[in-house]
Amino acid sequence: MSIERNNLLSVFNGLLQPERFKDYGPNGLQVEGKSEIRRIVSGVTASRALIEAAIDARADAIFVHHGLFWRGMDGRITGWLKERIRLLLAHDINLFAYHLPLDAHAELGNNAQLGFKLGVKGQAAFGDQNLGWLADADFASADALNSHVQTVLGRSTTLVNADAARPVRKLAWCTGGAQGFFEAAIAAGADAFITGEISEPQAHLARETGVSFIAAGHHATERYGAPAVTDYVARECGIEHQWIEIDNPA
Repeated sequence: MSIERNNLLSVFNGLLQPERFKDYGPNGLQVEGKSEIRRIVSGVTASRALIEAAIDARADAIFVHHGLFWRGMDGRITGWLKERIRLLLAHDINLFAYHLPLDAHAELGNNAQLGFKLGVKGQAAFGDQNLGWLADADFASADALNSHVQTVLGRSTTLVNADAARPVRKLAWCTGGAQGFFEAAIAAGADAFITGEISEPQAHLARETGVSFIAAGHHATERYGAPAVTDYVARECGIEHQWIEIDNPA
């Protein structure tokens, strides 16, 4: 079976509702390819490695969280960007990208899927555009939580823990580069906050407030939404789907 490109775009838009978000780049179809889509590949980032893997998989389309175009870009199609676009156009592959809408989806998005993997269910939202998630938790300490996160994600993390005796009863998280949400998580009553990255100010805030900060990797925390959404849509539309993991230590 196959689906026409614009019909598939409508399905993605209906599910993820990009019009609800003020985002850093265009959501939806970023590069137009063939009109009929039978096989779609999903990944985190529209890197050259993912595009080449999609070509090898004979994909008609790619679905990612991190697309090719961002606010404030230079705008010239040269170097690495030219090569990625050249490969897509040469093989007539469509590129669909959804950033904040993919983070936010209540069941299939990055935050929902990370919570599912960790065994917690979001009960409230916080932060800019309500992108952060809050849930009740039951961890004896931030160290115990951090060990659990490392086991689930299969990688080491960075933990700033200023109160080793404090249990984690309220957990906040926001996938990717959401270190700027830490203050909002503190204000929301969190005992610990999980995101992908940490910047210099957050270590001081963690030590001064007693709220633990776990940086678990930008890629590592955002590798669950894209395959969940694409698998759901592929089943609904009767097309083939393949998730492709491109290793990224960040």
